[in-house]
Amino acid sequence: MTGVKSPLLALSGAVPAEGADEGVAAHYGDIFREQRNLSQGTGFVDLSHRGVVTVTGADRLAWLHLLLTQHVSGLPPQQATEALVLSANGHVEHALYLVDDGTTTWAHVEPGTQGALVAYLESMRFFYRVEVADATAEYAVVHLPAGSTAAVEGAAAVRELPYGRDLFVPRAELEKLTAGYGPAAGVWAYEALRIEGHRPRLGFETDHRTIPHEVDWLGTAVHLQKGCYRGQETVARVHNLGRPPRRLVFLHLDGTEETLPPHGTEVRLATDPDGRALGFVTSSARHHELGPIAMAIVKRNVPVDAVLLAGTVPGTQDVIVPQ
Repeated sequence: MTGVKSPLLALSGAVPAEGADEGVAAHYGDIFREQRNLSQGTGFVDLSHRGVVTVTGADRLAWLHLLLTQHVSGLPPQQATEALVLSANGHVEHALYLVDDGTTTWAHVEPGTQGALVAYLESMRFFYRVEVADATAEYAVVHLPAGSTAAVEGAAAVRELPYGRDLFVPRAELEKLTAGYGPAAGVWAYEALRIEGHRPRLGFETDHRTIPHEVDWLGTAVHLQKGCYRGQETVARVHNLGRPPRRLVFLHLDGTEETLPPHGTEVRLATDPDGRALGFVTSSARHHELGPIAMAIVKRNVPVDAVLLAGTVPGTQDVIVPQ
């Protein structure tokens, strides 16, 4: 929770989100219509509760390259990427969604995490010519889906992605700019499509001992050929010599159940419902085509064809991270 409350909560039908997404709308009255709109390239999602961090200065990319899991020293202007900050033991501490515009590196992060991230970055400045700022009060994040034809004039920076565009817009102009983006969709619709796309989220698919291999971040947020950074030894060792102890799976849940298993729900084998927990649900949603879906973290050796129980809800697996 960040204390940021979006002015778009005043839009007709807006129902406020709770928990980590407090401050923006969960939905605007029709979650499936909102999902369909996004899937068809129409509308936008208000993500103005997310933290925004900027880094300026001549050394910004070379300096970030030393701290992050991603290769960013030669990051071309306008090219989007993702990166992580790891602990000394290789556990995920921060997830950054980055773009550089040629003079400033922009990142959005999970709501409420920007303060700790800025503090860490400030502690690592040393003699480098960089300036780090928490720009959350000045800029907001808006997501446009893939295929959107909405004009992005007025955005300070744009992240072009396979599944859409993330815009950094002046917070004072949030209402005016989004008025031209089409119908609003809430974060419930965005989350359903995120789960469908197998995209992990810090604090949902991660806990205090998560390493990048477990949630499929090696493909998007970690560069395996770059030089040293904090936690790099763990990344290299597990990649080259071992296997991650857990793996992320996608679950097709039984559609006859009325409730979705919330984050943290224990996962067991359907053949052993009273047995020990083998993992936990990380995210769940109702999808406009797939029905109830979820992601879960389970022990690596759980058979990939096993039917699992998320609480009391049966679910079949799709592999995200290979066994």
